[in-house]
Amino acid sequence: MNNHNKNERAKLTTRLSLLSLTLSTVLSGTVLAQSAEETADDNSRIEKITVTATKRAQVIYEVPVAISAFSGDALAQQGITDLTDVGKFVPNLNVTGFSAGHTSSANPFIRGIGLQDHLITTDPGVSVYVDGVYLGRQVGQNWNLNNIERIEVLRGPQGTLYGRNSIGGAINIITKQPDQNDLTKVTLQAGSRGRLKGDVFVNAGITEEVSFNLNAGYNQRDGLGKFINVPDAKYDVGETEDSYGRLSVKFAPDKDFSLVVTADANDGKGGLRPYTTLIDEVPNGAYYTGERFGAPLPSGPLRNTDVAANPYDNATGTKDVTQVSNKASGVSVTADWNFSDNFSTRAIISRRSSEYKAGLDDDATIYALDHYPEHGDADQTSAELQLNGYLGDVDFVSGLYWFNEKGSNRQGEDSRFNGGPNLLALDQEATSRAVFVNLGYNLTDDLRLAGGVRYNKDKKSATADVGIGPFAAQDDWSQVSFDLSANYRLESGMNLYGSIQSGYQSGQFPARPYCLFGNPECFVASDNITAVNYEVGLKGQLTADISMSIALFNTEYDDLPYQVSTTAEGGFNTTNLVVKQRSRGIEWESTIYLTNNFKLHTSLGYIDVDVDEQGGVKPVAPLTPELTASISPSYEYVLENGDSVTTRLDYSYRGEMYGEPSSDPGRLTLIDNRELVNVDIRYAPADANWTVALYGHNIFDKRYDNARLNTGDYILRIMSNDASEFGLRYSIQF
Repeated sequence: MNNHNKNERAKLTTRLSLLSLTLSTVLSGTVLAQSAEETADDNSRIEKITVTATKRAQVIYEVPVAISAFSGDALAQQGITDLTDVGKFVPNLNVTGFSAGHTSSANPFIRGIGLQDHLITTDPGVSVYVDGVYLGRQVGQNWNLNNIERIEVLRGPQGTLYGRNSIGGAINIITKQPDQNDLTKVTLQAGSRGRLKGDVFVNAGITEEVSFNLNAGYNQRDGLGKFINVPDAKYDVGETEDSYGRLSVKFAPDKDFSLVVTADANDGKGGLRPYTTLIDEVPNGAYYTGERFGAPLPSGPLRNTDVAANPYDNATGTKDVTQVSNKASGVSVTADWNFSDNFSTRAIISRRSSEYKAGLDDDATIYALDHYPEHGDADQTSAELQLNGYLGDVDFVSGLYWFNEKGSNRQGEDSRFNGGPNLLALDQEATSRAVFVNLGYNLTDDLRLAGGVRYNKDKKSATADVGIGPFAAQDDWSQVSFDLSANYRLESGMNLYGSIQSGYQSGQFPARPYCLFGNPECFVASDNITAVNYEVGLKGQLTADISMSIALFNTEYDDLPYQVSTTAEGGFNTTNLVVKQRSRGIEWESTIYLTNNFKLHTSLGYIDVDVDEQGGVKPVAPLTPELTASISPSYEYVLENGDSVTTRLDYSYRGEMYGEPSSDPGRLTLIDNRELVNVDIRYAPADANWTVALYGHNIFDKRYDNARLNTGDYILRIMSNDASEFGLRYSIQF
């Protein structure tokens, strides 16, 4: 038996052992719950988080979907400040970043569904919302999490309540709303790798009817390498510098009406994300032979010696690709009105704009071959009107939704392919309309039935120019999404649920249609993407000290486009490989108080993805590890004077995965598994309003890849910007 087969058998044994442990824990926990004389009560140390995943307030155990939730206080104690960190502790969630090498992008993949791209003609498969407002673009989406009330991660299609682009799941970010409580909180952080961060949050009542809160901050971190052939580069590789602010004003003349106006903005700058190119591992490619399309490369054959020896350095000679930036701003108005005892309305209106500058030098050498400086922008407007309430024993959530986005991407005269000018111009306008209704009925005190339906209608108009003249196209789509669920409360207090959920995503035009050089008809949108998920789960509190949730799911996807990128005449060609996919798996989360002071949180996800064969090739789900796990023990030690010291360790595991849909025989795009460890030691005086913490992030300095692409000429290896960091965090409130 060769070493690879031995390793595969060892990994399979490990997976089966972990799954067996999970199942035995569940079974023993169920027996414990059935025999326990006391179930969870008001004395429970475990926080019962109230979520709004179904657009109505529910305790998380009562929601008939697989959902993970983090309170703002828990995020702060864990040192989580962005979506990338959240992605390390949720089963079957993997948050990565690519997006033209931009350091601010956050690309979530849930249960094998996500999107690495950022161009205007592409849509993510996991939707991200902030206070009910959908974020259409992924660059700049790595949201600052210092003013957060909670984060909800919904796994599986959420097409009924969240509409298109949620076929993999949805992430809800809920910020702290203004109220009458006067509070000021200041957080300062300094650490290795040049970390400097300052954040202030202020909440106050202006009058009895008007209150506001303000969150503002600045965050910087040094890079991981140098641009060795651009001595005057403003930033190092991976260096980041961000400023942000968010202001909310609430008018609440009585308990039945409130109006919240929010404005936010952020400005980010820095150096290109770490990446490198592997040339010699593709011996038949144009880089190795020195020819492309029958013509020699201007610089002759390339070798890995032409790339920076340190993969965290960069050997580009193009200054325009050394710096990235992003700006975003938005304003939203949210009005809530309870106009009777049984009926209420909610209106959310938002306007957002964003722009970025980024781009890669794909050959990663000093030579002017394949470098693509680019910039893009997007403006979106959305409006949602809800009517919610009760009709006898039936409760309902209903609404109308409208979304419009206009955006563009440009690669200008200074972007070259094979030594010549390269133009890529994309423009698109997308409009989405929907109507939805969800009904719930308590058949008994313990059994709740629910169902919903949503009708979506989408239209896109796009134009592409790859240097041979503009090509225009438009298309429209419609789809009915539905869900059915049942939730039953057992005598033990646990909740058993079953659900069928469907999801929908409108078709997409090719992102980089350099196929137009040989096929003027290739700028055509794909068909509707549909998903149906079948899921059963058990969640709740076994005792006052133990909570758990387990879910088993099977999801069927039709007409799912995988992005496949190759080098082609004129540019970097990206096409859609349309597949059928089936995803099956199991997910587990638990929180246990082993003693009054010792808490343990665990998560485990396993997924098996099967993709139909295409033209003799067996695709794989990209950036989807089969196994995800985390273990987070924390212990609070109370001193004699009442002061406390809390120590916390967070371990996160993501198994190996492929960086693109092709599992090439040479395993060149296979990304190794990764184990990350964070530590936090926090000191809190007994009668003081401040805390101080020593932290270590990725303490063993695990360097890992975010993506790998095999273009046929070279392997593009995108690396994480997530190196080790040690420092001090101080927080005071008054």
